[in-house]
Amino acid sequence: MTTKLNVNIDHVATIREARKTIEPSIITAAVICEQAGAHGITVHIRQDRRHIQDKDISLLREVVTTYLNVEMAANEEMLNIAVDTKPDAVSLVPENPNEITTEGGLDVLGNLENVRMAVNRLRETGIFASIFIDPDEKQIEAAHKIGAQQVELCTAEYAEFTLGAKSSHGEGFERANQELSRIKRAANFAKSLGLIAAAGHGLTYRNVGALAAIPEITEFNIGHNIISRSIFVGLNKAVKEMIEAVRNGSKN
Repeated sequence: MTTKLNVNIDHVATIREARKTIEPSIITAAVICEQAGAHGITVHIRQDRRHIQDKDISLLREVVTTYLNVEMAANEEMLNIAVDTKPDAVSLVPENPNEITTEGGLDVLGNLENVRMAVNRLRETGIFASIFIDPDEKQIEAAHKIGAQQVELCTAEYAEFTLGAKSSHGEGFERANQELSRIKRAANFAKSLGLIAAAGHGLTYRNVGALAAIPEITEFNIGHNIISRSIFVGLNKAVKEMIEAVRNGSKN
């Protein structure tokens, strides 16, 4: 089975919104990513609309021919957008108005009924329901209990530890390996429950390979590193390089 790469293009919109203008075009970015071989497009519509706007979701739904995954909070406003535009998938995520980026997985256990309601509404509309959670078996079990079809395992800690893993020695390397093992156990557990396992957050060309080697993880959502790389080599090449990094990892 081919491991899929969905490219998160939020930060194309971040640049656009810095000037509140029409460029760079989020639609052009999506088309380039698809032409480069991306299996899907991911965007996060936040309640503060700091990058992706409502109209972007509607336009992307018309243009994206692969797979459109929209990340959003589990509240009425966001669910209404999902029901109206019908992306292929919705990933329910936590949201803190003051955060720079998503800080961790959604606490399904602590918000069981609210998340259950959101999952039910998505599935009734025919939208694939995913939940972004920490690689914790109790959270995975709760996600399964309320009817989620996929869990996206938060790789933030793994990514952070890899920044300090300059060699095969030292604390950074050990902590990264410990988190890698944790993610692998979580992916195995998710699969045992019949859930699809995805992964994402903070992943780069340098650290994605070890995760791609975990056969239970069949999808990655990666954005910031690809968009950053695209400044220097172009978006088409940046996407192709990440696809190759994932492919090489999955061969190990």
